[in-house]
Amino acid sequence: MLNAYGTANGCLTEFASSTSPVVPPDSVWLDLVEPTAEEEAAVESFLGIDIPTREELAEIEASSRLYQDDGAAFMTANLIRRGDNDQPESSPVTFIIKGNILITIRYHHPQAFPAYVKRAMKPQTTAMTGWGVLISLLEAVVDRAADHLERAGQIVDETSKKTFGAKRGLSGVHKANPRKTVNLQELIENIGEEGDFVSKMRESLVSIGRVVAFMQAIIDQMRESKAMKENRARIKILQRDIVSLTDHATFLNGKISFLLDAVLGLISIEQNGIIKIFSVAAVVFLPPTLVASIYGMNYKHMPELEWTYGYPFAIALMILSAILPFLYFKQRGWL
Repeated sequence: MLNAYGTANGCLTEFASSTSPVVPPDSVWLDLVEPTAEEEAAVESFLGIDIPTREELAEIEASSRLYQDDGAAFMTANLIRRGDNDQPESSPVTFIIKGNILITIRYHHPQAFPAYVKRAMKPQTTAMTGWGVLISLLEAVVDRAADHLERAGQIVDETSKKTFGAKRGLSGVHKANPRKTVNLQELIENIGEEGDFVSKMRESLVSIGRVVAFMQAIIDQMRESKAMKENRARIKILQRDIVSLTDHATFLNGKISFLLDAVLGLISIEQNGIIKIFSVAAVVFLPPTLVASIYGMNYKHMPELEWTYGYPFAIALMILSAILPFLYFKQRGWL
């Protein structure tokens, strides 16, 4: 789909939104969403550039993601969105600047794009040029990334409270409420999901940071003007925000790794507790088994065979031999 936007009265105006390969002449921003071959050909003919294919967008080397060709600047970054099942989806998005026109090529739907379009439909204080729209769009992407990281941080904090917030016995049962247990498997799944999301978000922020640095290098080479001074100042602020969010993502990654190790340690403690119970049970019942084995022998000359109290004596001896090890373990604090 080809979405074309222009400017009117200091705000963004939608010129066209259809599958028709027609480029309005006064467009400032051409948003290609899963473009067809006809739409790509129309944009290439209109701007005189070569639109990269989907396979070229997926290449990770810097020379394929940040370059200038035919008087245009090509920049590709990985953007994140939450899918319908709340799973993170990462896909490359290419930003192309040719003259005063911005072209975006994407094959998924980051929420930052419609959010920016809705906000840009109102009168703006910044210049609505190709560079201005690109910087504003990246600002919306970074704002969305900040929201995602804030939500991930809240989930990590909640998981931390579930893991360490209550006093637990070795069996994982809360002492305040013995019936309430912590599902360690669910905790590991939550930690794994958020760890995967934060890792992808950090990768996205790094790629956006490279795009912004490339933009700054290009703008520094341009003729000095009021609009370019404004763009340069906004790019510096954007770079600081990206560095701050990248550091926060790194912090969250470290916290998630710690939580994962802690939950795995709790699982090991619970498993050791279960094994200890079986070990103690085996030791407790070993002496009674020995007594029963002795009196189960069918030798002719056994003193207790003819004794009236022989059977009760054997039963009492087995019970006593089971109680004594139990009391000993209890006194040593092994139970």
